[in-house]
Amino acid sequence: MKQADVKGFFDAQTHTISYVVSDPASKACAVVDSLLDYDAASGRTSTDSADALIAYIQAHQFTLQWIIDTHIHADHLTAAHYVKSQLGGQTVIGDHIGAVQQVFGEIFNAEASFHTDGRQFDLVFSDQSAYHLGEIECRVLHTPGHTPACTSHVIGDAVFVGDTLFMPDFGTARCDFPGGDAGQLYDSIQKLFALDDATRVFLCHDYLPPGRQSFAWETTIGEQRQHNIHVAHNTSREDFVALRSQRDAQLAMPALILPSVQINIRAGQMPPAEDNGTHYIKIPLNAI
Repeated sequence: MKQADVKGFFDAQTHTISYVVSDPASKACAVVDSLLDYDAASGRTSTDSADALIAYIQAHQFTLQWIIDTHIHADHLTAAHYVKSQLGGQTVIGDHIGAVQQVFGEIFNAEASFHTDGRQFDLVFSDQSAYHLGEIECRVLHTPGHTPACTSHVIGDAVFVGDTLFMPDFGTARCDFPGGDAGQLYDSIQKLFALDDATRVFLCHDYLPPGRQSFAWETTIGEQRQHNIHVAHNTSREDFVALRSQRDAQLAMPALILPSVQINIRAGQMPPAEDNGTHYIKIPLNAI
């Protein structure tokens, strides 16, 4: 199996890791879970994080083929639209995106022209969809539970799991967002555990739990199966659902969920400008 080169970019503000994944033979690359910087106090966006990805791609003379979002993130804004405007490539998300757009379109009372069929993205991939990154074979796994539209991307000997799993000493994703389901997450993790133990696993977030000295975002399926504190190989579905439900009940909403989701359901584009030419983020009261 061909091995992709992987470069991670860590954002300290949101604890997000974005990736440039490349095929050494063809110099084709993909961007996974890009980040648009956002200052909540001022309402200003900036492109420093995305520009670092772009500079890396240009410095290595890669050709950007795919701009992948593993799901609709609730903790950071995607830079998919901006990255495409600078380098080309096709934006990609899972084909259950419509379910998420429907729910949040209603919560935010989206404009009448807002579509809930994923057309904001260039391609929507279904479970087991196959594609190539240059000469590297890739496939998509639908891994819902955190959200209905979560996907994991197997690229050569690596899998990019979004928020489905964290490092083994931190556990798994929350399941209390609209459409989340702890039982589904357990089933999705079993799908990932069916991959070869040596498969490299790349995570979208790390929160540096007590006892660890440095941030980390690469592990393996074997390490996850043996040591994940929430869902090791011998954890029952019933026990996992109970643990996840109890833990989720104690969690606060992510700080950037309201601005993030409004941008991310649009593939990184802003909501339409109003008649004064300004784009606005809505804050629905008592709705989430």
